[in-house]
Amino acid sequence: MQRLSLTQSLQQKLSPQQIQFIKLLQIPTAELETRIEEELEINPALEEGLDTDYDEPSAEDPFSDDYEDDYKERNDEVDLGSYLNEDDYNGYKMQGDGNYNEEEREMPVANRSTLTDTLMQQFGYLNLDERQEAIGMQLIGSIENDGYIRRSMQAIVNDLAFSHGIFTDTEELEIVLKRIQTFDPPGIAARTLQECLLLQLQRKDPSDPTVPLAIRIIEDLFEEFSKKHYDKIQKRLNIGEEQLKKVITLITKLNPKPGSGEGEDAAIQYLIPDFILTNNGGKLELTLNSRNAPELRISRSFAEMLDTYEKSNKNNRSLKETVSFVKQKLDAAKWFIDAIKQRQATLLKTMNAIVKFQYDFFLEGDETKLKPMILKDIANLIDMDVSTVSRVANSKAVQTEFGIYPLKYFFSEGIATDSGEDVSSREVKNILKEFIDHEPKGNPLSDDKLEKMLNERGYNIARRTVAKYREQLNIPVARLRKQL
Repeated sequence: MQRLSLTQSLQQKLSPQQIQFIKLLQIPTAELETRIEEELEINPALEEGLDTDYDEPSAEDPFSDDYEDDYKERNDEVDLGSYLNEDDYNGYKMQGDGNYNEEEREMPVANRSTLTDTLMQQFGYLNLDERQEAIGMQLIGSIENDGYIRRSMQAIVNDLAFSHGIFTDTEELEIVLKRIQTFDPPGIAARTLQECLLLQLQRKDPSDPTVPLAIRIIEDLFEEFSKKHYDKIQKRLNIGEEQLKKVITLITKLNPKPGSGEGEDAAIQYLIPDFILTNNGGKLELTLNSRNAPELRISRSFAEMLDTYEKSNKNNRSLKETVSFVKQKLDAAKWFIDAIKQRQATLLKTMNAIVKFQYDFFLEGDETKLKPMILKDIANLIDMDVSTVSRVANSKAVQTEFGIYPLKYFFSEGIATDSGEDVSSREVKNILKEFIDHEPKGNPLSDDKLEKMLNERGYNIARRTVAKYREQLNIPVARLRKQL
């Protein structure tokens, strides 16, 4: 039996322009130029050019009704008047961007060989037949950026059968793999950390008495070594503490990730701040990095096409299709320029609020002056959505006189003290790190002990919170911090 029912629901949908703004807002300055170059390539109505006669940026919330009304869909009928007046979109150059030099656009990146290039070069010196060469290339192609092969040998056997018609088995693969594992860097093409360390130890001088002991520890006592049960290792090997200390030192100097630094598409990364904050005689001045200020404008030639259409026979179908294409590209160019403008305004408005909230820290650079601050605090200050503030904070950085800080650094929850004040969790983390840095290496502090020490300092904090902060600082548990 069929039934007809009526339901009412409220939905919020983002317009294409809002989606474009969101994508532009969340990318850092280092990627903005690439994004603009992509837009210039796909849209001939957009071009680079310098003109300062552009409206000051506003910082409306892109999710507000007013912002959405600005981008209501236009009628299909071509309105030439809105395009022939070029004054508003003749050029684009944002304020507050400092000096912008043409040289700043190019940033040289060092030429580097990838890990695969290095391995293939060494592979060429092996005297292999055609079958073994295909197997070797498949194995090298399975090596990940950190130098490990994590795919099972059987999976690689299947790949060779399906992709190259080569039917082999894991035994034959192992023979070729052993040859590749002799390549540099030492430890390459290992399948586990244990195998990686063994490959490196096997290249050490065997006449050194610590080397055979280290090999035995990794081969037979790897679990005890990884858990730092040094007393058990001493008993099994029947060696003294000094000798064990030399062996452990040898092992810990090995490289657990032999491929790191030589990964595919590796390139030197430059940290480019999105904001520059200067202290001018006790007055903080904030500017956007000049790379956030692209010089964009609407193509004059596209506007001239519409002018030509205005003077021509409007009944010509071919001309109508052309002007429809031109209109579409002009719309896209205007929307892109507006999105860039909105991005800059939102960045400045958000960062100004952060500076205002953490003013004492930015004046002196003293971490104890950092106040507890969450995304909602800034969202309320600038009357924007929390998600908008989150997109700004997650991928941006500010250059101060004390160094470059990611914006996420300034957001932290509050911890109550005995005096009734709220302090930043970052302050508590710094004290926690200080305790651990000065702990006895042979008997590290447990989370329970750290909790008591923090409570004695006046910070009301539970043991589970201590464990959470320790993990956020990438500090292992007490057992794994133990040293001889």
